[in-house]
Amino acid sequence: MALQIVHGWQGLPEASKGASIAMGNFDGVHLGHRRVLAEAARVAGAARAPFAALRFRPHPVTVLRPDAEPFFLMTPGQQARALEALGVQRLYDLPFDLDLAGLSDEAFAREVLAEGLGARHVTAGFNIHFGRKRSGDAEALRRHGAALGFGVSIVAAATDAEGGEYSSSAARQAVREGDMQAAARILGRPFAIEGVVVEGAKMGRQLGFPTANVALGAYVRPALGVYATRTRLPDGRAVPGVASVGTNPTVGLVEARLETWLFDFDEDLYGQTIETDLLAFLRPEVKFDSLDALKAQIAADADQARALLAPAF
Repeated sequence: MALQIVHGWQGLPEASKGASIAMGNFDGVHLGHRRVLAEAARVAGAARAPFAALRFRPHPVTVLRPDAEPFFLMTPGQQARALEALGVQRLYDLPFDLDLAGLSDEAFAREVLAEGLGARHVTAGFNIHFGRKRSGDAEALRRHGAALGFGVSIVAAATDAEGGEYSSSAARQAVREGDMQAAARILGRPFAIEGVVVEGAKMGRQLGFPTANVALGAYVRPALGVYATRTRLPDGRAVPGVASVGTNPTVGLVEARLETWLFDFDEDLYGQTIETDLLAFLRPEVKFDSLDALKAQIAADADQARALLAPAF
């Protein structure tokens, strides 16, 4: 069954209500989120109810702090696919605005969860906050659920073998530092940038290394530098490569973007949507004294990336 996306919470038909709902923002759909989703799925199965997730769009931070630095780990489309892959049948997109932000935690539980969505059960993480000025917490959700007639499960923190917490904040920090292995351990998969291939100055082609250029958009900014990559094309093919996340200091400064050279590939990708996994950080961005020096370094980067990626391709 394809994922059903339900927009809003007011005036919904009965067929769109009555789910076991995992509540959160789920940016990254990391291993901690998956514990919340697994509990909501377990309850859904036991209650013979639809398994649903709830997210806010736009993300509350973009409404309450519009000047915040880009911080997303995935686009809404990537997130929906990740949730569907985990068995989510219904995704509630709650439009977040100042009116919704102004609801008290009790009003949110009553008007949105109980009356609007007709929730059978709500599952959330131990650090849940909801309602005006984040006034509601896990205990408040339990209390409101008991009063309003829906069940509540609160899931404890998920940690790795060393006690590190699986969290979106930790994943973002790892990406910012270029620690792609740490990011992948938290996310349960590589950090990936998805976007439409746009035309650039075509300097890479002139140098002998044609790149597919994608804007970083609202993604958290990875450490500027060079990465070993895997890119998924619209037809499902996965192509190894090497990419620069940077500003092109040698050939002319631009806004930071992702430029990926796909190995052994010579097809037109302009206007197509691709998704590139950043698998390993190879080196920081450097300004070279000449184009010849830049070309030599790109060739060396490619050799290093090919060696790292060889077991997978």
